[in-house]
Amino acid sequence: MQFTCSIKNNYEFRRLYNAGKSAATGHIAVYCKRSRGGKSQLGITVSTKVGKAVVRNRVRRRLKEIYRLHEAEMRRGFDIVVVARTKSPYATYRQLEADFLRLADKLGLRETRS
Repeated sequence: MQFTCSIKNNYEFRRLYNAGKSAATGHIAVYCKRSRGGKSQLGITVSTKVGKAVVRNRVRRRLKEIYRLHEAEMRRGFDIVVVARTKSPYATYRQLEADFLRLADKLGLRETRS
């Protein structure tokens, strides 16, 4: 990812869960908050409830690729956490992509193109 760093610390995830805006669908939930440093950060969370390691990694790879392909459309300076829900392994790539883009629009994370 060109403009985005990864969120790796637990306190950063908790800060977004507690103080950030959120939106959700049946497959994913997205939390976001204005970044402190002005640089974008992305965190992806996939619980063990989603499935075994192979399934969780597949979901994680899909979500990361969706963000990477649409990174240029995203507004800079936001911390974003994407949480995979238990239905996410059963969703197609296109469904996950549509859900992510819909939630990003709802939260104001995408730049509006006129």
